[in-house]
Amino acid sequence: MFEQIDQFVDRIISLTPEERQLFHSLLKFRRVRKRTYLLQDGEICDFEAYIVKGCIRTYYLSDDGTETILSFAIEDWWVSDPYSFTEQTPSNMFIESLEDCELLVIDYKSKAALYEKIPKFETLFRLLIQRSLFALQRRFHSLVSQTAEQRYIAFLEKYPQVVQRVPQNQIARYLGVSPEFLSKVRSTMHKKK
Repeated sequence: MFEQIDQFVDRIISLTPEERQLFHSLLKFRRVRKRTYLLQDGEICDFEAYIVKGCIRTYYLSDDGTETILSFAIEDWWVSDPYSFTEQTPSNMFIESLEDCELLVIDYKSKAALYEKIPKFETLFRLLIQRSLFALQRRFHSLVSQTAEQRYIAFLEKYPQVVQRVPQNQIARYLGVSPEFLSKVRSTMHKKK
């Protein structure tokens, strides 16, 4: 059950067998069915989840009910609301499973214990937050500097494993365009080939 997460951790930090055992003891295995909300607007996020199997999306709802998809996450990725988790304040986002999922979850108290007992995990989670920040920064830059077609091509290149698992209307929301507009972009690209 822990093989995937151990490989993930080993790419960043080294653990002794005792540290690995302690880490495993703080994780909870959780199965969630497709279309399950792990977090909803107004709730405090009390988890960080490593995805063993499945696909999850994070999104916001505007006052008029429009969805803005922040991210998709698949196997070997982490999902959470870092601000709500760290500050223990209500979230303004939704986290929903798009497929049946298997997760390894660490809660707020367990993560604090992990930091206290194995400080090198602070390095691991700091690097995760940095990577997430860099990805958001690149995404924001693409939204303001690229055409919808350029954003779609970049999405296809960067996340080919996600494209086949996520409905096109959700990819459109992620790219900041309407599903109809994305359909036109895809048609235009197909004609160019």
